[in-house]
Amino acid sequence: MGKNGSAAWAGFLAAAFLVIGLVGAMGIFAAQVPFERALARDAALQQVLEAQGLPDTAERMATLRPALGDSADHVLFGPGDIRTRVATERSRMLAAFGHEAQGEGFRLRIVLAVFTIAGAVFGIAILAVVQRAQSIKG
Repeated sequence: MGKNGSAAWAGFLAAAFLVIGLVGAMGIFAAQVPFERALARDAALQQVLEAQGLPDTAERMATLRPALGDSADHVLFGPGDIRTRVATERSRMLAAFGHEAQGEGFRLRIVLAVFTIAGAVFGIAILAVVQRAQSIKG
């Protein structure tokens, strides 16, 4: 196997490690999802508070319902005053998204470890094939 063959194998090995980098890049974006969801939910909860006492409160609440997600029923129709319901829901929401972020981080670390190990094993196998081909030829 000449220089061109070795270069092809090196390029193939580089591509294998590129996959690991792409998995890491996807992980960077995926890790932000729970935080972004928490920020969006918190903004919706703040809008609920700001809508109180306005003439179109019912319309605003109906508009905010999708943004509130699973918090909507408790915030809009739960017991107690609106400020207490929003404060309670903020605490519950932050805890839930915190747990979601921990789970997401754990899963991403496992995926990254599996791809890294697979890439290393693949790279070792490729280099072994190249070395064997060179020893047979030379």
